[in-house]
Amino acid sequence: MSSVAVLTQESFNEHRSGLLPEQSGAAVAGPSGKEEEDALPTYKDAFPPLPERAATPDGTQETANAWTKIRPLKSSIITQVFHVPLEERKYKDINQFGEGDQAKVCVDIMHKTGAHLELSLAKDQGLSIMVSGKLDAVMKARKEIVSRLQTQASATVAIPKEHHRFVIGKNGEKLQELELKTATKIQIPRPDDPSNQIKISGTKEGLEKAKHEILLISAEQDKRAVERVNIDKVYHPFITGAFNKMVSEMAQDTGARINVPPPSVNKTEIVITGEKEQVALAVAMIKKVYEEKKKNTTTIAVEVKKSQHKYVVGPKGNTLQEILDRTGVSVEIPPSDSSSETVILRGEPDRLGQALTEVYAKANSYTVSSVSAPSWLHRFIIGKKGQNLAKITQQMPKVHIEFTEGEDKITLEGPTKDVQMVQSQIEAIVIDLVSRMDYAEITVDPKFHRHLIGKGGVNINRIKEMHKVTVRIPPDNEKSNLIRIEGDPQGVQEAKKELLELASRMENERTKDLIIEQRFHRAIIGQKGEKIKEVRDKFPEVIINFPDPAHKSDIVQLRGPRTEVEKCSKFMQKMVAEMVENSHSVSVPIFKQFHRNIIGKGGSNIKKIREETNTKIDLPAENSNSEMIVITGKKVNCEAARNRILAIQKELANITEMDVSIPSKLHNSLIGSKGRLVRSIMEECGGVHIHFPNEGSGVDKVTIRGPVEEVEKAKQQLLALAEEKQTKSHTAELHAKPEYHKFLIGKGGGNIRKVRDSTGARIIFPTPEDKDQELITVVGTEEAVREAQKELEELIKSLDNIVEDTMNVDPKHHRYFVARRGQVLRDLADEYGGVMVSFPRTASQSDKVSLKGAKECVEAAKKRMQEMIEDLDAQVTMECVIPQKFHRSIMGPKGSRIQQITRDHNVQIKFPEREDPQAAAHSEAPAQENGEANGELKESVDPEAPKRCDVIVISGRKERCEAAIEALKALVPVTIEVDVPFELHRYIIGQKGSGIRKMMDEFEVNIQVPGPDLQSDKISITGLASHLDRAKEGLLERVKELQADQEDRALRSFKLTITVDPKYHPKIIGRKGAIITNIRTEHDVNIQFPEKNDENQDQITITGYEHKAIAARDAIQAIVDELEEMVSEDITLDSRVHARIIGARGKGIRKIMDEFKVDLRFPQSGAADPNVVTVIGRPEHVDEAIDHLLNLEEEYMADVAENEAKMAHMRPSGGSVAAGGGGGGGGASDESRGPSKGFVVREAPWANPNEKAPDMSSSEDFPSFGAPVPTKTSPWGPKRF
Repeated sequence: MSSVAVLTQESFNEHRSGLLPEQSGAAVAGPSGKEEEDALPTYKDAFPPLPERAATPDGTQETANAWTKIRPLKSSIITQVFHVPLEERKYKDINQFGEGDQAKVCVDIMHKTGAHLELSLAKDQGLSIMVSGKLDAVMKARKEIVSRLQTQASATVAIPKEHHRFVIGKNGEKLQELELKTATKIQIPRPDDPSNQIKISGTKEGLEKAKHEILLISAEQDKRAVERVNIDKVYHPFITGAFNKMVSEMAQDTGARINVPPPSVNKTEIVITGEKEQVALAVAMIKKVYEEKKKNTTTIAVEVKKSQHKYVVGPKGNTLQEILDRTGVSVEIPPSDSSSETVILRGEPDRLGQALTEVYAKANSYTVSSVSAPSWLHRFIIGKKGQNLAKITQQMPKVHIEFTEGEDKITLEGPTKDVQMVQSQIEAIVIDLVSRMDYAEITVDPKFHRHLIGKGGVNINRIKEMHKVTVRIPPDNEKSNLIRIEGDPQGVQEAKKELLELASRMENERTKDLIIEQRFHRAIIGQKGEKIKEVRDKFPEVIINFPDPAHKSDIVQLRGPRTEVEKCSKFMQKMVAEMVENSHSVSVPIFKQFHRNIIGKGGSNIKKIREETNTKIDLPAENSNSEMIVITGKKVNCEAARNRILAIQKELANITEMDVSIPSKLHNSLIGSKGRLVRSIMEECGGVHIHFPNEGSGVDKVTIRGPVEEVEKAKQQLLALAEEKQTKSHTAELHAKPEYHKFLIGKGGGNIRKVRDSTGARIIFPTPEDKDQELITVVGTEEAVREAQKELEELIKSLDNIVEDTMNVDPKHHRYFVARRGQVLRDLADEYGGVMVSFPRTASQSDKVSLKGAKECVEAAKKRMQEMIEDLDAQVTMECVIPQKFHRSIMGPKGSRIQQITRDHNVQIKFPEREDPQAAAHSEAPAQENGEANGELKESVDPEAPKRCDVIVISGRKERCEAAIEALKALVPVTIEVDVPFELHRYIIGQKGSGIRKMMDEFEVNIQVPGPDLQSDKISITGLASHLDRAKEGLLERVKELQADQEDRALRSFKLTITVDPKYHPKIIGRKGAIITNIRTEHDVNIQFPEKNDENQDQITITGYEHKAIAARDAIQAIVDELEEMVSEDITLDSRVHARIIGARGKGIRKIMDEFKVDLRFPQSGAADPNVVTVIGRPEHVDEAIDHLLNLEEEYMADVAENEAKMAHMRPSGGSVAAGGGGGGGGASDESRGPSKGFVVREAPWANPNEKAPDMSSSEDFPSFGAPVPTKTSPWGPKRF
């Protein structure tokens, strides 16, 4: 039985190509049966086995089965051994092997390359070096070994100088590769060195290899040639042919590359490159054409006007090429910078006539004419946005109309008939404009130009509109003093007169710096600039400039006519003096209970004082503990207001004021630490106010104000204390429990006053802020302090003697003492040394009350309770009717207002329960019939009787209750209405109500804004009468601000539309929006471009102040006018040089665009013509840029040609391609024979019955790349390789 192994056809191409012809023929013939099987190769023939391995140490021999020899793939580490003979070794000292310089070099090579080196000595004392590592590392190590461990030899090889660059390669890559491959150092002479010798240094073996490689490269280049042929420039057109047809055919026929310089480049040399035979053939063809044309052609010179030359040349020289194509005659045009008008025709005599006719036809097909028109009329002829000119050019599109700046003529160019028609139309326009327009020029110093223009162009725009003229003021960068006025003759003269008057006034101008403290700047400017606007309106010719607040400068600059500046300066200085005078501030301490009297009913008193004294008066908030009223204004007015306020207080409370002279050096000691001494005197004397002068003032006068008796008392104490301080002052300290302090002081300071009167010492108790609350300080003479200390110690000792006592209190009064969680009892304990008062339980109906504490405290507390009971017996209850809706505002925040009234008047106030409106509705009596309800007669209810929910009950002595009722009624809020336009309501409310909340907090009122559905103009203000005036004034002030804002918004919402061709929009926007952002910022306007889906794609909308919108429109129009003057021209540049022209990151193209002031657009990938480049800009700039680009193209194309020549040499030879093609052909013929059976072999290992076919799924028989292979177990253990 025979067995076969099948392989694919592709896997056995190499084997099949090695068969003998007979075998190949047999295979093609397709044998069958036994013959076919005999013809098959055996497995061993097809796959020869590897040489047998030596016997293994255990005596067994490994099987030759190929399937068992597969090893798992390992990393790409290679090992190479290099041998250095003894005679070539650098270090030959055998005794130092493994150490010394040789070892150091090896270690250095390992560090440098990353390869591993092992050295050994052979029997012939040669050096064997085994290098392991990655291929790249091994090659580098090899080069280092050869250069540093082996003696170097050198040699030279001579090849032609022009072949050196091919040895170097691009960026020196070829040379580096050659040095690495041969382990040598190759030195090539510099381009300016005439030598052709290349020096090689290295080992002998490396030298031979390097010489061989260099000579191979040179031999390859010998096959190529470059030929330069000098042909007269005038014959180049015959060689290139019309539209380069002839030179292209030559290149195609010969296979050589022919480079003819363009007409614009004055070179005679034609360069031919390619294979030697191709170059020789091309040179012969070129010379043949040259000789033939030189022999057969003749010339004729004709005179053609210089201005007509461009019509003969045609766009991009196309006309010359057409004449050459049709007649075979070359037309030579003199350069544009030459004044010559001679045109030379070169060609065969019988063709010259036809060519001459075509030249004249082209020259005379266009004519140039001019129309006289003053240069200042040019823009009127062109019209707004070129409208007038557009009408003419649309009718005659072939006519080119050119306006030259500064020249009084218009040049026309185009077909003769069209030019004549256009000329007559423009002449008619010029005659019409001259008859009804005039101009004038005036000279004004450039430094006054911006003042003539005015802020935002207000001055110049007013003159333009008033006189219907245009005024051109040169920009600052021109530094010209000539201003031109154009328009109606009468308007021109009037505008000229007005501008000259303005200029003469400015020459009389001056600048003055005023020193005004920066703190007054905002006050001078006023809210939203109202005050400074009044000043500017009063002095319209004066420009007032304030410094930036961030600069902290005090200099305000005035500029204008000398006299006006002086007047304005005096006026502003007067304003500042008034502000300084009006900024004087005085603080007046007024007893808190008199503040409402000073305010007066509905704020009448305080308003009258403010108006009559022209001052600003600020009172502290009601819930504040401060008693200071602050008055601001002129010093005299502040004093007047102060005196009037003090007079009110004096009138109400018999208040007096007294001055005491005490040496200023004693003031600090009298005030005491943190004001303790002076505060103790003020508290002791019924809350008088003692005012010391400012420290360091040297003033001895101390002012005391308060009730007459108390002032006198305070005066005596101050003088006594001052005398003590002057004579001899002594201090002593003692301690007592804080709860005893109030008892020691006594009611109204009675107890402590007795001690002081008897001893003459001053006793100071701690304030709540002091750390030691038990410390009592005694100040005075030594004897007085000793006596006072003795009395106080006895008093404190007696307080420590606790006793219990009882007293009878009628049960009906018990509730008064224990109400409000025993507040009255707590107050008693605080005042009388912590005495404890216990009342019996309510159910017992007992009248016995127990008191426990220090004996004196208990006695004093009993006495006080008796006084309170007497008050309760004399108590009356009165009702005060106030609508329930006002109760909450009367109580104040957390009941503060009602608590103040109860304290001030020593009464009890009870508010009724709040009434539920729904419950009240349900509780109404049902309808009565015949005056009866449920059979019972009901007492009729008085409709005028007050509701129970409105009645406030006040308990206390009669006179105190009446005073409390008056105080309550004064707290009833009043409502007024203010007219505010409905459209301003939402602005007054503010975002999420912030605006109205701020006003309500500031003026302590409630402001009610009607709902949107009511459309009402009334806003209600509810609050205390004293607050309403200020709130109303503040609301109306806010309305004024909002109305001013509305007017400003209306002015800012002026809209202007300008029509601009969409193609100019990107240019107006600029790169990253730079240009349009600059216009927006400069003119403070909003500029909106159309959206993509808008119908009017040419409409640009400008929004802002009218004069600023017009200025922005003019700025955009100026850009458009400049863009409309630009032309666009396409040129053909070989796409292979585009990248070099553009440069790295566009650096090259940006440089060209900046230098020639043009815009370049290169074709995108996939464009129909990849060689077309568009140049956009002014005509003269476009021409210069095109010339520059063509020169660059020629320069770069030479490099491209050279690179292509190199690439052609580096491509695989035609033979190899053919071989590949042949292979493909073979495949095709195989297909014709039918499907392949693959590769078949006989006597395969798996054909043996004892052998099984390989398991394709087995990872052991067919291991994956890099996968671990399980080792087969063996009785001898694992294999070791």
